[in-house]
Amino acid sequence: MSDLLERLRGRGWRMTSQRRVVAEVLDGDHVHLTADEVHVRAAERLPEISRATVYNTLGELVSLGEVAEVSTDGRAKRYDPNARHPHQHLVCSRCGTIRDVHPTGDPLADLPVGERFGFAVAAADVTYRGVCPSCA
Repeated sequence: MSDLLERLRGRGWRMTSQRRVVAEVLDGDHVHLTADEVHVRAAERLPEISRATVYNTLGELVSLGEVAEVSTDGRAKRYDPNARHPHQHLVCSRCGTIRDVHPTGDPLADLPVGERFGFAVAAADVTYRGVCPSCA
């Protein structure tokens, strides 16, 4: 069973066949699919699944904190099942491929006190951009 499915079962989330197939599609490392990509892959496994069900399920997973929405450069939102493990993203500026990265250091510590403007900073989202090997 995938890590996401295990977490959802542990929460007592009602596991319908539609919810299960969406969770299965999201399983794996460096998964950052759009809702439409999730729907296409889910429909390969469960042809009767509707786009609305996929969107609703993704919304529930985001609300539960089990999946994160990732937005980069005005592209379609992508869904990251690695929401429980702190990480940043590396994005190809040509094709939009996204990889999870785990840089050393604390991005909050890198923001000088004078640049915080009195904010009580609680989190930082860093996105690294470049060109992937396929596009280079």
